[in-house]
Amino acid sequence: MEPNMKHQLRSNVDRVMERIHAACDRAGRRRDQVRVVIVTKYVALDVIRSLLEMGWRDLGESRPQELCRRAAATREWVERQIHNPANTLTLDDLPRWHLVGHLQRNKVKPVLKWAHVIHSVDTLRLAEEINAQSVEAAVTTDVLLEVNVAGEAHKHGVAVAAAVHLAEMIATLKRVRLCGLMAMAPLTDDPAPIRRVFERTGELFDEIRHEGIGGDDFTELSMGMTNDFEHAIEFGATLLRIGSAFFEGIMQPVGEQVGEEE
Repeated sequence: MEPNMKHQLRSNVDRVMERIHAACDRAGRRRDQVRVVIVTKYVALDVIRSLLEMGWRDLGESRPQELCRRAAATREWVERQIHNPANTLTLDDLPRWHLVGHLQRNKVKPVLKWAHVIHSVDTLRLAEEINAQSVEAAVTTDVLLEVNVAGEAHKHGVAVAAAVHLAEMIATLKRVRLCGLMAMAPLTDDPAPIRRVFERTGELFDEIRHEGIGGDDFTELSMGMTNDFEHAIEFGATLLRIGSAFFEGIMQPVGEQVGEEE
């Protein structure tokens, strides 16, 4: 990555983190209660390498095939770097990959090889397939239940009314660990509907925790993207899915629509 682009990336990261820290302070939350998943959609692999060198570990992709491709390429690069005397990275520095977009059942097997967390589980059939493939691979897979709190027909996610029951069913699976909820707010400049979605998601999260579903593992609330993460922090988000804010001046966002950073 060219030095001027690397400088731009670092400047973007500093600016976004300042906003996140300010939002945490306003909400009376500790800064370490909020983690950032940098969604690397549409950026080149050398940008991902620069993020690793800067110490970032939680990276996300929307498309299963792209996650697998980038995760494999990143691991290969880190393995090569180990033999470079000037290198400071080890295999312990490999990213934790988050799948934040829709997952079809026929894509589960390859994704499990690379994804550390799947944010987008919204049906029992998908959860059962993840469980079956996890049994075969002898792993336990961390998942979040995606809830369509806004009730938008074009978005994925279980309806709010069915969320608690589905969470109960997923929590019974032996090789799936239900770690929390994921939600998306409407794409709008009006903060009112955004805040309503985040508030309702927080209430649903508290309800499921109160019922003991998922046990001590149920701790994550994945909500908030480039345009609305400050509101998400106010309502309890623990995982922010932010993409384009980190890459201004580095890449041209392509088709920045609903789901770009979901």
